[in-house]
Amino acid sequence: MITFPPTDYSNFFKHSAQPANAEQYFREALDKRERRYEDLCRNIINDMNQYGLSVVDDFLGTEKGLKILNEVRNMYSAGAFHDGQLVHNMRTDAQSSTPTVRGDKIRGDKIKWVGGNEPGCSNVWYLTNQIDSVVYRVNTMKDNGILGNYHIRERTRAMVACYPGSGTHYVMHVDNPNKDGRVITAIYYLNINWDASESGGILRIRPTPGNTIADIEPKFDRLIFFWSDIRNPHEVQPAHRTRYAITVWYFDKKEREEALNRAKLENSKTNNANAVAQLAEPDSTTSPAPSTVTAAAATSTSTPASASASPSTVLSANKSLTPASMTTGTGSLNANVANSSCPASNEICT
Repeated sequence: MITFPPTDYSNFFKHSAQPANAEQYFREALDKRERRYEDLCRNIINDMNQYGLSVVDDFLGTEKGLKILNEVRNMYSAGAFHDGQLVHNMRTDAQSSTPTVRGDKIRGDKIKWVGGNEPGCSNVWYLTNQIDSVVYRVNTMKDNGILGNYHIRERTRAMVACYPGSGTHYVMHVDNPNKDGRVITAIYYLNINWDASESGGILRIRPTPGNTIADIEPKFDRLIFFWSDIRNPHEVQPAHRTRYAITVWYFDKKEREEALNRAKLENSKTNNANAVAQLAEPDSTTSPAPSTVTAAAATSTSTPASASASPSTVLSANKSLTPASMTTGTGSLNANVANSSCPASNEICT
């Protein structure tokens, strides 16, 4: 008969799991996470005030980023993407007195609009909710500088874009040159092991006023923010391998309402069913005047730096724009968004 000495379980459990200790542990963990989140948002505020743009690396982490990338690849493989549209291409000769500009000379991307409630898009939905949380927080924090001038509670659906290599690009343009309501452009990149020296595809921003540029490589799990208006003319330089990005635009309430009112007035004068969308979300493919560029400037969320950051709207007819009403809760990382909450108008294409 085999016998064992009695076990001293008091020594086996080195650390008791008393409720008070567990509560303290989780409180400290939450406090640490909140401090990190607060620092992230404060750095974005500082960057936007100083540079007009901000770069956040490792936004969601590798695991979540790969899930988003797989969803995007599946959508692209299923043929769900279509050519990025330009309003120029939808005008007849009778409607325009100026020569028509071929869209493929301006932009070469393929796009799909995603609200997040479609099958196979749950991780894209998660991404947009995380971005919503950051935008809501920086818009409502104290001492937030320029961001405090806006009231942001609405955004577009996510535009998932693919530049399929072969030198596809997007010429220099401004997202919102005519006060359509968009104030912040947010872009999330999904390109693993991207090397711009071989693959190109740099997002080049020329902040104005000034003579600097920000060259931003579309690296995996990188999120960038910049002002959507004439402060940030930008271009996508020729991409020589497949390049994925997800973009959302955030509206200022006052400017958006003014744009829609102007469009409604035009609609009443012309009886044009598309006037509301076309005036509220005008064509922004006009290239800005060339400027002399002598230096590079970009930022990161940890330390703003002066370095090369490795730091439109045009309408397509008969597409539905469904800005999502952002919730105004605590601004936590899991803020909810009511998708497809607005009446349909024309889609924004950029």
